[in-house]
Amino acid sequence: MARMHARRRGKAGSKRPPAGAKATWLQLSTAEVEERVVKMHGEGLSAALIGLRLRDQYGVPGVRAVTGRALQQILESKGAVSEMPDDIAALLKRTVRLQVHLRANPKDLHNRRSLHLSQAKIRRLADYYKREGRLPADWDIAAKSAELMAQ
Repeated sequence: MARMHARRRGKAGSKRPPAGAKATWLQLSTAEVEERVVKMHGEGLSAALIGLRLRDQYGVPGVRAVTGRALQQILESKGAVSEMPDDIAALLKRTVRLQVHLRANPKDLHNRRSLHLSQAKIRRLADYYKREGRLPADWDIAAKSAELMAQ
């Protein structure tokens, strides 16, 4: 698949284990994995970091392969869903860093383009999440990024 803002394809990438195949070396049960997911979310980790920590520290190749449900579905069933999706939150932090950098370096055209691309990604994701009901219909990128810059 081609990259979003460039017309080339990436070559790197790890191969996931076969779908549905439970790892023979895994010592944790389904309930234990779900318990650790909720505990790590309570510590403030994003879904991506939870998956990385489960893979690196506990040897869980994939949450869906072990539990039969996606990590987000586990969090929703336990009532531990964050108010903003992780991908938009990460992109907002990136745009805030770029805005601060561009105030100090106004002639940095490469990062100005990077800021525009990040904002375009946020707008597309926000439209999707508004349609799905994960974000309120009146959610605005400018207000949220200004709120993050104040912190």
